[in-house]
Amino acid sequence: MFKHFKGDLFGGITAGIVALPLALAFGVSSGLGPSAGLYGAIFIGFFAALFGGTNTQISGPTAPMTAVSMVMISGILALNNGDINRALPAILTIFLLAGLMQIGLGLIGLGKYIKYIPYPVVSGFMTAIGVIILITQILPAIGYYPKEDTSYVNSFKPKAEENILTRILREETEKGILVLEDFEETINRAGNITADDMDKEAKGLAGKHASGVIGTFKVLPRALTNIDWLELALALGTILIVYGFKRITTAVPSTLVALVVVSGLAYALGLDYRPIEQIPSGLPVPRLEIFTQLNLGAIAPYFFTALTLALLGAIDSLLTSVVADNMTQTKHNPNKELMGQGIGNSVAALFGGIPGAGATIRTVVNINSGGKTRLSGMIAGLLLLVILLALGPVASQIPAAVLAGLLVTVGIGVMDYKGLKAIPNMPKDITLGPIRLSSEVIVMLVVMVLSSVWNLVYAVGIGLIMASLMFMKKIGDITAKRSNVTSLNEEIWPDEKEIPKKLRDEVFIKHINGPLFFGSTNEFQELADQIPKNATIVIIRMGRMPYMDQSGLYAMEEVLHALKRKQITVLLVKILEQPKYMMQKIDIVPGLIPNEHVFDNFKLCMNWLGGRKERLDT
Repeated sequence: MFKHFKGDLFGGITAGIVALPLALAFGVSSGLGPSAGLYGAIFIGFFAALFGGTNTQISGPTAPMTAVSMVMISGILALNNGDINRALPAILTIFLLAGLMQIGLGLIGLGKYIKYIPYPVVSGFMTAIGVIILITQILPAIGYYPKEDTSYVNSFKPKAEENILTRILREETEKGILVLEDFEETINRAGNITADDMDKEAKGLAGKHASGVIGTFKVLPRALTNIDWLELALALGTILIVYGFKRITTAVPSTLVALVVVSGLAYALGLDYRPIEQIPSGLPVPRLEIFTQLNLGAIAPYFFTALTLALLGAIDSLLTSVVADNMTQTKHNPNKELMGQGIGNSVAALFGGIPGAGATIRTVVNINSGGKTRLSGMIAGLLLLVILLALGPVASQIPAAVLAGLLVTVGIGVMDYKGLKAIPNMPKDITLGPIRLSSEVIVMLVVMVLSSVWNLVYAVGIGLIMASLMFMKKIGDITAKRSNVTSLNEEIWPDEKEIPKKLRDEVFIKHINGPLFFGSTNEFQELADQIPKNATIVIIRMGRMPYMDQSGLYAMEEVLHALKRKQITVLLVKILEQPKYMMQKIDIVPGLIPNEHVFDNFKLCMNWLGGRKERLDT
């Protein structure tokens, strides 16, 4: 491990520096604060490198993982009246569950199957992530915070009062102390509601109403009349430096330059800006409330969110692993990588960090700076820990608008422009009335729109179902076109030309090209109705049918029974291993089709036909 220490040292230091501003920004964006992003970068970076399967991978909070986390966090906060201390145990438990799921995925060997997730689903999701990050950063970039807008918060106070009274009644019902004839206890408790309680509840409602893409658009007209021009200038300055400095040199990360320059100027000039939340000093401590305040009821609705985080982190990490392989001419271990990422996310959750994955840009920076072994990733994590301990108070002075500006550039960069540019050129294979559309484009757009304005988890699930159904339809159509019922006076295979003329009117041949499965059974089931009345023998050639599922098996059985009822002799030629196994299991062979009517090749079938004809003639 220490053979390439110098390269690993420089690679780790450089990658850690690149990771710093993004870790802070992702932490703020998630809703848990900059320290959560920094803790995630430290622990995921160190432990994913230590236990992972990609030597040069640098891991930490990423845009997709943060976007999913942000939606989940806002939902749990809303259930806890915006109280982060009450919501945190449930939030971190879900992060921990996601990490444990990743470990499980690695242990059962699913790492190599992640690549089968359709590209349109991934493309739509990544573009949606960019849209979510970009739009949700508009408000902090212009210095508008709904919870601090007094008149806006006051508009939610009637609803806040209703919510508080509803909770009091629910609690009394659960405790069995609610008496319909005497509301004295309820009245007493309602009388103890303070202005602070009402204000806190109203702020929680205001924050929930203004969260996400739809919430941002709802409150945007109000925000545009309350722009803080200093905050906007800091955000725009950050964006300009991020893009402009890249034109000068890429040797120094432009995000870090923007963070240092804009923050330094704002502090040195004594500008009245809004700083990020205070970053705790000292070593991170385990959040034991995950175990002491565990509420299964609170996390049960978010089980699929944890699964989404696990799968998304797996995809993100393994794609980055492929990039690292191409750059270093090595081969990563996908299952070990998943276990490493799972361990990193689990440990990060225990210390209050947000989840993450392998980060492509940080990994590329590490490799280009000389990193060759897992030591580089561990050094990047340790560097961030040193920065936390030594520069925490300094980092706490960073303007919030600067991190918003950084996240705007992240949102722009994470979109899948390759997939968007390909939209006009994709084959249009679906007809909706007079319009022809591309099935892959439909899937991508559905995932993108639903992810942006509705629910990331459900959108991905719907996208996967749509992509699977469309794929099955395509395979079914292809198989149906290639698998034809043809008589011998139409197109025939070369070896079928040897059939004696006196047999041609009696024999009908069915060619099966490709798998016989639920998407391709319809035409096959019409076989019995397509045979001419003078045909007494049907030959089914199965040498090009590699696979048969249960639907195909029962379709085959149904057709054979129909032919038998018509007193037609069926001959099966060259049944491959898997279909033969299936047919024997339900006794199609030899129960329905005797062994003497099953042939290893077409020549043997012809010999049997010739012998049969001779026997009938005599």
